[in-house]
Amino acid sequence: MPLAHRCFALVLLAATAASGHDPERSASNPNARYEPLVVPDRIVLTWTGDPATSQAVTWRTAALGHDAVAEIAVAGDGPKFVANAERVEATTQTLDADLGKAEHHTAVLTKLKPNTKYAYRVGYGGYWSEWAQFTTASDEPEPLRFVYFGDAQNSIKSMWSRVVREAYADAPRADFFLHAGDLVNRANSDVEWGEWFYAGSHVNRMIPVLATPGNHEQSGGRLSRHWRPTFAFPTNGPEGLEETCYFLDVQGVRLISLDSNRDHEEQAAWLRKVLEENDQRWTIVTYHHPMYSSGNGRDNPHLRKLWQPLFDEFGVDLALQGHDHTYARTGLVTTADNVPGGARVRDEQGGGTVYVVSVSGPKMYKLQQRDIVKRSAENTQLYQIVTVDGDELHYEARTATAKLYDAFTLKKQNGKPNELVERIPE
Repeated sequence: MPLAHRCFALVLLAATAASGHDPERSASNPNARYEPLVVPDRIVLTWTGDPATSQAVTWRTAALGHDAVAEIAVAGDGPKFVANAERVEATTQTLDADLGKAEHHTAVLTKLKPNTKYAYRVGYGGYWSEWAQFTTASDEPEPLRFVYFGDAQNSIKSMWSRVVREAYADAPRADFFLHAGDLVNRANSDVEWGEWFYAGSHVNRMIPVLATPGNHEQSGGRLSRHWRPTFAFPTNGPEGLEETCYFLDVQGVRLISLDSNRDHEEQAAWLRKVLEENDQRWTIVTYHHPMYSSGNGRDNPHLRKLWQPLFDEFGVDLALQGHDHTYARTGLVTTADNVPGGARVRDEQGGGTVYVVSVSGPKMYKLQQRDIVKRSAENTQLYQIVTVDGDELHYEARTATAKLYDAFTLKKQNGKPNELVERIPE
């Protein structure tokens, strides 16, 4: 072997040894690519507190027992910003997953400046991630844009990747990505969680993630053991529902996650208080099981009975849901006890909430048509871009090939219910 080739082989061997990656093992076992390494992976931005002044970052390593830290600095146009980097110690949870024992680390970055771009990296010793960047939210009600995904769930690497990447290409400056449950199919499958992070790639390191758990994040009636080590969400929900039922405020919008898998009555009492004390202009709620199902035999009347009256009373603007593996978007809907099925359509001046069911992954069910639905689809992978700007909320649903499939605008009217303006493409 020529000297140059031998030198390259030695460098490659040293690099793979340092990372803990065994190429021969990967060749014989494709799932080995998702095993934990000494180098940080599965890096994801989330929020636990005020998005204008804080940012949480979570990552995974092999279980080596080292202290883990994040370094953060105001991003600069050149490389010298690193001289001002501050270190933040991380908390660590050990997870004995089916691909081996791993450590999941979370650093909560606080005392940040609103509307400011920061650079950060995570790691320890000689093992660091690359420097990545994020921008803090404004502390004022400014325009806000986010992307909402229904269930990814199946064939995540092969079939969901194109959707999340198309969404990023369409909204690269989104303020966050919201997932309405069933991120994976098997709650405790380390491979499927690995595929979810593979699909999102570097995007999760730049754009914060908000998520609510679906039924496939449950196993044996218990929350996936990956959920809380993987994500860092607010713990302001009812006791026992930390990081699944929570709320946060960002740029004039109150975002509420409800855990539709359990404890519905307890959440109703909590939700009333959260809505009573809401001083934000817009209110958006996400949960997994739809208030109005778009599939046969999948109705959830108990959720309508417990939660929808609160949506009506306090004027929830938009409900983002998953579970039914079809697309269905209502007009303005409110409860009506004298109507079978518990709902009736209000005209644009009559008030109510817009309910959306969507799916981003490849698993598809047959669509059930409902009178309250304004736009629907089956066998279609979609993502949704929502923009809140002052007194208007603009919504677009796009297919996996970025074609506009559905659109509407909600307009706030002083002293009156929202006005709904349909913008369905021809």
